[in-house]
Amino acid sequence: MFKRVIVLLVLALCFSGVNAQVRNPLEVDSVKVDTTIVGTIVVRRNQEKIKQIPRGVKLANPRITYEANPRKQKFDWFKIPSFWDNKNHFGVAINEVAFVNWKAGGNNSISAIGDVKFVRNYKFRYVQWNNSLDLRFGLSAIEGEKLRKADDAIRFSSTFAYRRDTISNWYYSVKANFNSQFADGYKYPDTENIISKFMAPGYLFLGAGTSYIPEGKKFNLYISPITQKATFVLDDDLANSGAFGVKKAERDADGNITKKGEKSLMEFGFLVTNTWKTEVAKNMNLEHEVSLYTDYLNSFGNVDVDWELRLGMTVNEYIKATIGTNLLYDDDILFGEVVTDGVVTTRGRPKIQFKQLLGVGLSYDF
Repeated sequence: MFKRVIVLLVLALCFSGVNAQVRNPLEVDSVKVDTTIVGTIVVRRNQEKIKQIPRGVKLANPRITYEANPRKQKFDWFKIPSFWDNKNHFGVAINEVAFVNWKAGGNNSISAIGDVKFVRNYKFRYVQWNNSLDLRFGLSAIEGEKLRKADDAIRFSSTFAYRRDTISNWYYSVKANFNSQFADGYKYPDTENIISKFMAPGYLFLGAGTSYIPEGKKFNLYISPITQKATFVLDDDLANSGAFGVKKAERDADGNITKKGEKSLMEFGFLVTNTWKTEVAKNMNLEHEVSLYTDYLNSFGNVDVDWELRLGMTVNEYIKATIGTNLLYDDDILFGEVVTDGVVTTRGRPKIQFKQLLGVGLSYDF
């Protein structure tokens, strides 16, 4: 009997130990623990501060916080990239000469030339579309004389190009150019007889061809074997006199006009244009633009030239200096015509036209 009691006590103790090790999972929450298990990441709830730091050891006391840090800058949302390259330019160049008791003599003069240029270029994979509008106008005031025109130009160009793959630099192109001026032009000092005005002349080029536009270089070569050139002279007096190549008016023996002069001249020929821009030195850029045209029907091989060369020097963000030249040659523009008793005795001949400008002034690009 005593042995049975001892065996029962031993079994009771064993079962009580097993029950002590296997606890109810629901009772775990009532026990205060120092960690929280989230998946496989263990995050300590309470960060204990370091109480004892050995001498000579410099340690920062880390602090864990769940507080959100406010952003110092606004969040930049993702923006769809634009395939347009835009440029706006405004500039004013002023030249001035003043004399006070100058023994060598001279006239005081001042001139101001303003120029505005807008560029809108689009490029994406196979397509490239370049557009530019250049407007220039200037006045010159010389002591003892009336105001004179120093510069005057309206130039618009648009070229649409397409290539068959993204490797080639050759494009199929369609190009349109328009050139004219703002105000009346005179052969100074004669200010009575107008020799040019708005749309007298006005030039329009429309054609198709091919363009070579290498990647990463500011170079554009356009070759068009199919180009129509239209010359407009929308002034009656200039049209009747046959200015800029249009057919002049027919007159009777008394000089009366029997048939008015034509106000347009259509030509069909070959056009080559090239633009190029490069940095020749620090803060010095050279721009070159040339147009070569020859007519198939009337005077094939006789090339009309329009060549501009500009050297820009940057002083700072807003002050720039520019040296520019413009060379023109047009077989339809004649000089030295002699008229005797209403009859043209000497037709005149074409000459090379040259213009040079030097200016320092304000410039703003954006």
